[in-house]
Amino acid sequence: MRKILTIATALALSVVGLSACSSGDSASQRATRKAADAAAINDLEVVFHRAMSTKDIDSMMSLYSNDAVFTVGGQSYAGKEQIRKFISTQAGPFKPENHWVSETPAYKIRLTSNGDRGTLYFECHYVDVDSKVVKSSVSADVKVSRVNGRWMFTNVTAAPAVLS
Repeated sequence: MRKILTIATALALSVVGLSACSSGDSASQRATRKAADAAAINDLEVVFHRAMSTKDIDSMMSLYSNDAVFTVGGQSYAGKEQIRKFISTQAGPFKPENHWVSETPAYKIRLTSNGDRGTLYFECHYVDVDSKVVKSSVSADVKVSRVNGRWMFTNVTAAPAVLS
């Protein structure tokens, strides 16, 4: 499924690139651009969960803009340095004693895009690899922006997710 999304993203970006060569901005071109933006925003969620599951802090931090804000438990962390410190030292999935896999129910992902701004909502269900028990469930309500041609997290609010 993830490979299909990546291939779809590449195809959509190719079409957008080719469309840019012609004059005008047809409804078809706008729709293609919007689809490419949606795929790129969705890819942020893919990278997020991969980074959480593999404890890859550099990959995780590549998602955040330099001036991003991350809020969890009523505490806000501003800028990449503070966010990196929180994630690498306090976030459950990054703790060395936790061997968790981060999963997300795809049907709960919601995203929007409008020009260079958008939103992304997803849930993280952290499953202990050994016991196969869900250890934590968190929702992420994210504001994203296109920064230097690349979609990035600008504001993230994390809260407990309600399993249903």
